[in-house]
Amino acid sequence: MASPIQTPPVPRTRRSLAGPVVLILVGIVFLLGTMGILHWYLLGQWFAHYWPLLIIVWGVIKLVEHEQAKRAGMPSRGIGAGGVFLLIVLIVFGLVATQAARFNWDQLRDQMDMNGGDFPLFGHTYSYDDQLQQTFPAGASLHVVDDRGAVNVTTSTDNQIHVTVHKRVSAESQEDADKWNPGTKPQITVSGTVVSLNANTQGAGDHWVTTDMDVALPRKATVVVSTRHGDVSILGRDGDADITSQHGDVSVSDVNGKVSLNLDHSSARVSQIASDVSVEGRANDVSIEDIKGAVHLNGDFTESVKLAKIAKAVSFKTGRTDMEFAKLDGDLDLDSGDLDVTNITGPVRLETRSKDVRLAGVSGDLRLQDENGAVEVRVGKLGNLQVGNRQGDIQIYLPEKSGFTVDAHARNGEIQSDFDGLKISNSDDQGVASGTVGGGGPQLVLNNEHGTIEIRKGSLQAEAPPPPRGPKPPATPQVPEPSEN
Repeated sequence: MASPIQTPPVPRTRRSLAGPVVLILVGIVFLLGTMGILHWYLLGQWFAHYWPLLIIVWGVIKLVEHEQAKRAGMPSRGIGAGGVFLLIVLIVFGLVATQAARFNWDQLRDQMDMNGGDFPLFGHTYSYDDQLQQTFPAGASLHVVDDRGAVNVTTSTDNQIHVTVHKRVSAESQEDADKWNPGTKPQITVSGTVVSLNANTQGAGDHWVTTDMDVALPRKATVVVSTRHGDVSILGRDGDADITSQHGDVSVSDVNGKVSLNLDHSSARVSQIASDVSVEGRANDVSIEDIKGAVHLNGDFTESVKLAKIAKAVSFKTGRTDMEFAKLDGDLDLDSGDLDVTNITGPVRLETRSKDVRLAGVSGDLRLQDENGAVEVRVGKLGNLQVGNRQGDIQIYLPEKSGFTVDAHARNGEIQSDFDGLKISNSDDQGVASGTVGGGGPQLVLNNEHGTIEIRKGSLQAEAPPPPRGPKPPATPQVPEPSEN
């Protein structure tokens, strides 16, 4: 019998080495990171810049395998589903890493108040201390620049400037930090009557350096401070204080000269100033107290403004509120929805909206315009009052024996009064009041739309609301007396 015809075996395709080679390379890189030979931040930078090389290596291997299979007469193997998935993952992570490398992480750390030690990818933090000292020329002014770090200015007991430096350097190792430390040493330069103190935090290039400086110098010197991220404190000056601050808290106290603040996402506390105070920019919390001069505020105040004991004129202007008055013996508390003032001296001019306004102890003339909020005015020494409101009630409290004339109109509202002698007419769509009380005197012009007008006899201070009635609280349990340890 003839032997059966045998079918030649089908050549088997070889497994591709592209995927394993790429995985081996990635594994080696991660091994170097876990062993501490390479820092994770550096590995991330390498991957963000050179990840396309992995795709190139993959393609070269696949091309070589294709040529080898062609010469051997065997079919070449395709990428396969696993290879496609690995390529997709590699491309996605590579694009994300590239965008992350281009992101301004320094700005993020500024806004979130982080230093290098707060996040491992930014490296470790190494601290250094230093001392600077030299003669401060008579009649000179000090200009301080510190991009990252706090600046504290106090008074020296001699004619020199003393600087105590506390520096933090973010680096991958102590060796790197020691290398960048000398190049980031603060510098003092003198040019005529200007002494400049530069924290020199940019001396290490892109590497993160934070420098806090405690500065002591003669009390008479004027101080100009500029910071991009860090707190500023000035205590005890006969000269002026001019501060530009971003992302920090500013504190100024016991200054006989003028105080000027230019804020950007910063808060400020100013007290015991013998001259004028000016605050501009975009601020968070602002507190100003015990000022012998005038106060000027202009900008955006995102949280609250507190004033107390201002001896001269105050001007305040934001996108929602425009206010001027002659003096403040009490307190002013302003936030996004309320304005509370006690013991204010006019002439007072106030234009605002969407605020509940309460003025107690008003002396002198008052011109007030509000909308979408209630208005309460308690008068101490009566002057001419011109009050307008819309979508909110008006309450005016006057001393019982006051003399004045009234011209009041409440559209879609009514008018009420505790004083005899006023002619009041309330109809369905309008309330009108006019007349003279106590022989006449200052003029009250009151206008309201969609709200009531009340003219009351009352005290200077607002009365506290009665406590809410509720169920009787349970008896307080007996607490044993504490024994000594």
